[in-house]
Amino acid sequence: QVQLVESGGGVVQAGGSLRLSCVASGFTFSNLAMAWFRQRPGEEREFVAAISWTGSRTRYTESVKERFTISRDNAKNTMYLQMNGLKPDDTGAYYCAATRRPLHPTHYSAQGDYDYWGQGVQVTVSF
Repeated sequence: QVQLVESGGGVVQAGGSLRLSCVASGFTFSNLAMAWFRQRPGEEREFVAAISWTGSRTRYTESVKERFTISRDNAKNTMYLQMNGLKPDDTGAYYCAATRRPLHPTHYSAQGDYDYWGQGVQVTVSF
């Protein structure tokens, strides 16, 4: 089965940077569309970013568009989320997600669009 493992979380001051990684196994990585979700304290899990099979197409939620960059290295079965200019409101648990379907042009931002999930990694941004 597809397994996803996140890493790279931690504590950083506002304005700082972190890079999250998600390593996938159990399926051909290049045929997995990937995404990052997060769950901020007291809120529902929300979409952050998504990337197509080859990385040619990416999608972001508006609040992170100019600060976060999603990428992938298919040779390493790894997806990344480079987070710059972090804000305290970015604090939360970040989850890696995947689907065997191609990244849909419109249906890519709901939890139900993805079939596999990592365990989550904590990101804490201090004032």
